Amino acid sequence: MTEKKGKLVLYSGSSGVGKGTILKKLMELDENVCLSVSDTTRDPREGEINGVHYNFVTRESFKNKIADGGYLEYAEYCHNFYGTPMQQLRDLLDEGKTVFLEIEVEGALQVMKKYPEILSIFVLPPNFETLEHRLRSRGTEDEATIERRLEKAKEEIGCRGRYKYNVINNDLDTAVKEVYDIIHAQ
Repeated sequence: MTEKKGKLVLYSGSSGVGKGTILKKLMELDENVCLSVSDTTRDPREGEINGVHYNFVTRESFKNKIADGGYLEYAEYCHNFYGTPMQQLRDLLDEGKTVFLEIEVEGALQVMKKYPEILSIFVLPPNFETLEHRLRSRGTEDEATIERRLEKAKEEIGCRGRYKYNVINNDLDTAVKEVYDIIHAQ
């Protein structure tokens, strides 16, 4: 993947940390920045569009693509599968895009193993209380799901040292500038 014309950016952080918001602002600042759209077996949230936010697929379809070697990485997270489709990634890099892989830590570690020199960024909350407040205020998940996400967040934050860069999302504009500066310094 690193021999392509574009640039691949591994981008992670626990659920509710603001990764998507930062990335949306980055794409507004730089038209060359894009997001690799992951496949997932989870149900769409209100307002999510198939092919834009995720490619929503069945478990059977996902497992078939695994068997065919169609994912750069994949993982099961909170009882659903998520994966990065290889062909889509190749196409975007061939176009010279800066492609963000917004993936969870398990998948990110798989990618780092295959591509140790990959540019990797982990987004952190200013503190755990802020993260919990952000997750609860979304109003998109039941209590059991929120609790699972909070437990998973503790594990994921423990892996932040595996990433080349850590960005704390305390102030959105500052976090966007930090990520922008990181990708343009490379």
